Amino acid sequence: MLVDAYSKKVFNIAYQFAGSYEEAEDLTQDIFFKLYNSIDKYDFERNFTAWLLTLARNYLIDQYRKTKWEKKTRDAFDERLLQADSRSSPEENVLTQETKKIVWESFNHLSSEIRMAVILRDIQGKKYEEIAEIMDLPLGTVKSRVNRGRLQLAKVLKEKREKSNGM
Repeated sequence: MLVDAYSKKVFNIAYQFAGSYEEAEDLTQDIFFKLYNSIDKYDFERNFTAWLLTLARNYLIDQYRKTKWEKKTRDAFDERLLQADSRSSPEENVLTQETKKIVWESFNHLSSEIRMAVILRDIQGKKYEEIAEIMDLPLGTVKSRVNRGRLQLAKVLKEKREKSNGM
């Protein structure tokens, strides 16, 4: 009932935030999942619509911060590759650029939680304990997300390689 009654309002906010129909749909779904997990915190003395839209706005701001952080991380990763590129031949540079593009496109296939764990571990080189603290998660959950992310990335990269080889 809540999804039917409020999905257009939430979607409109998400669309303004994301600027992409597909991403807004994903964000809207995430927001209603967050609503489901937070409904016990709702104060029945307050206006439900205002509460829901505040919850949506806060979620979108958090996503924006994560995206901004991921872009900064990606830029740092790209900079390290560029430094390596300066010592390579033009052919190697083209391959490196294509590989980099494929890897970052593959990251988009991961959920934001898994993507962040993999970036923190494999790109930034943080220890599992640090990641657990940053993400406010148990150590086992972090290890599981990193492992799941690596497996998902490997699968996506394998599929992309097979497509490019015409299989």
